[in-house]
Amino acid sequence: MVRVKTGSVAAAALLAALSAIQPAQAGPGKAAVFPVELLDPGIVGGRKARPDEQRRLGLVTEELKKALTAAGVETLDTAPQAAEVARQGPLYKCECAGAIGKSLGADLAVNGYVEKGSNQIFNLYVFVTDAGSGARVRAGQVVIRADTDDTWAHAMRWVVKNRLLAEPLPNRG
Repeated sequence: MVRVKTGSVAAAALLAALSAIQPAQAGPGKAAVFPVELLDPGIVGGRKARPDEQRRLGLVTEELKKALTAAGVETLDTAPQAAEVARQGPLYKCECAGAIGKSLGADLAVNGYVEKGSNQIFNLYVFVTDAGSGARVRAGQVVIRADTDDTWAHAMRWVVKNRLLAEPLPNRG
């Protein structure tokens, strides 16, 4: 198994994004990390996640929180706004994560979803939004090629390391 390690360059990149958003604020900032959602485009009108999928969605959400915390970002509990998320969501459709995150006192809102392509192929998307302006500041996507806990967790670690915390490209960060 490949070990994913959050390096100081990657952490500095996210911290730089945070400081660009909130330059007067000391410290790395706060992020409202919302539970990762499921999109099954093969079902008209969507469907609720099965228990095994719900468990994996919880697993990747926890991996996301752990990686951001390790990078020095304070993650906020989003449970107080669960009813609002349910009313406006899913978050990948409403583009309301920033506003809901702001109501929690966050500088950033982080949300994501897993899109089911087949029984063994999934796409994982993660978005980082400035809670004040609603502007997307980072995003990442990866294909999951097997339906196991390890592949889902590895996919989230990879997205965080290589997309969300990666050093910005010149003239694009």
